[in-house]
Amino acid sequence: MSNFVLSPAAPVRVLVVDGDRTAAGAHRGQVEGLPGFTVVTTTHTASAARRALVHRRVDLVLLDLRLPDGSGVHLLRWLRATGLDVDVIAVADTPDPAGLRACVSLGVLHYLLKPLTEQHLRHRLVRYAQYRAAAGGFDGQEDVDRAMAVPRTPPAPPGGISGSTLDTVRGSLRAAGGAGLTAVDLAARVGLSRVTARRYLEHMVLAGSADRVPYYGTVGRPRMRYRWLGA
Repeated sequence: MSNFVLSPAAPVRVLVVDGDRTAAGAHRGQVEGLPGFTVVTTTHTASAARRALVHRRVDLVLLDLRLPDGSGVHLLRWLRATGLDVDVIAVADTPDPAGLRACVSLGVLHYLLKPLTEQHLRHRLVRYAQYRAAAGGFDGQEDVDRAMAVPRTPPAPPGGISGSTLDTVRGSLRAAGGAGLTAVDLAARVGLSRVTARRYLEHMVLAGSADRVPYYGTVGRPRMRYRWLGA
């Protein structure tokens, strides 16, 4: 998946909006380092972002929710009211349940927390490229299902998922690298039951931070190996 990009002949046009000029520059560099993406401009205020959205062709906004002249959520509401066909990835300094709910209701694709690592942002942009490619045209139900299968906003942890345990699971899966872990492997590493370990791993798959691939042992049904995707 990490090698998937849109055709350079039709790059995704990105507007970077961030009140922190240092962060804006870093995000711009990360976006432009990914083939198939181009930054049309960088703005640092809501008013400048509105002007850019009116006068520039933009496919995707990387939107800081804290701007010096207003809330990024207010800018997002304005954007939806204009009817402009623009996708948004929101960026926040700290988790904010009210802000997250507002972003979800306004159709934000992802809600990311600073600092954005290059690997993390790259993963989300590649997922977005896949979504655009899958949604580019439909020949039947399979094409529709494929487009809808690309995760948008990560699901909230369901009941029974502990934040501290989830962090431990993430750390273990990250440390395993490309080899990944089975639910049995993870259970042994972090002291969980196999069923509980699988529940956490499946949650990470749904959130887009892990994937699973089948592998075959000597006998019996194939097992699933889970791999960290850097999200």
